[in-house]
Amino acid sequence: MPVGINQPSNQIKLTNVSFVRLKKGKKRFEIACYKNKVLEYRSGIETDLDNVLQIPSVFLNVSKGQTAPSADLAKSFGASTSINDIILEILKKGELQVGEKERHAQLERVHNEVIDIVAGKLVDPKSKRVYTTGMIDKALDQLSSQGAHAKQEESGKGSGAATPSGEDEEHAKMKKNMPTWTGVVTTKSAKSQALNAMRALIAWQPIPVSRARMRLRVSCPMSILKQPAKVVIKAGGDGEGDGEKKGTVKDRILSYVEEVESQGEVGSEWEVVGFVEPGAFKGLGEFVGGETKGRGRVEVLDMAVVHED
Repeated sequence: MPVGINQPSNQIKLTNVSFVRLKKGKKRFEIACYKNKVLEYRSGIETDLDNVLQIPSVFLNVSKGQTAPSADLAKSFGASTSINDIILEILKKGELQVGEKERHAQLERVHNEVIDIVAGKLVDPKSKRVYTTGMIDKALDQLSSQGAHAKQEESGKGSGAATPSGEDEEHAKMKKNMPTWTGVVTTKSAKSQALNAMRALIAWQPIPVSRARMRLRVSCPMSILKQPAKVVIKAGGDGEGDGEKKGTVKDRILSYVEEVESQGEVGSEWEVVGFVEPGAFKGLGEFVGGETKGRGRVEVLDMAVVHED
């Protein structure tokens, strides 16, 4: 008589799966999902849970197919919490576990997106031409290597190290406060990482770079244009120079514009179209709004003006 094999009733075998893990109380719970669907659900692209979950069950261990006992779920989530609500909580708050191939593919996608954003926002300061994505990638890789080397030097300091002079210490402190770049991660948005990358490239200049200028149209009523400016720019504020700026409203507006493309009267208003450094955009907007009491306008015609071959 053949000997029977007992299969545990709470074991479910799943393949081709990504799973989301959440620790609640002293227990770890998991749900089995289709690959790539969790991120789509969290970003709002996918709304149907049936397309996200491989099976509407909660597990203690997805890999072993071990489902969570009802007693454990009740103790950790509350006796009145339904299975569906538990699954939603794990799906929203849990940590997504992916395989090595999926993790590498996701990292590569974010990396390429960051490089594309940076390449579209930075230019050569002299020619105003964009760099290729390959050159931006190489420059960021150089910064990443420098950052890793600096960390090694910092951790290597200790007994036997020479006491730095005041000048060396000041230089080291300045370098420490400069923006750094250590590479792309998948836990932050590509946009925020691109901003960090641009700050680091501009600060360290592994290649000559600057932010591409914005192209703006500024409109101001003629009745206000020749009046003395009332809003005071403090030392270190946006615009050119330090200290308090004097002159007419028109003079002050033009002080923000690096290069004037055109200017003239349009009806009862004066308009100027020109190129402005991104860092001066906020100050210009606040100045025009304060001086004209909302009657003037600052319109963005192009977020990043570049010259391409």
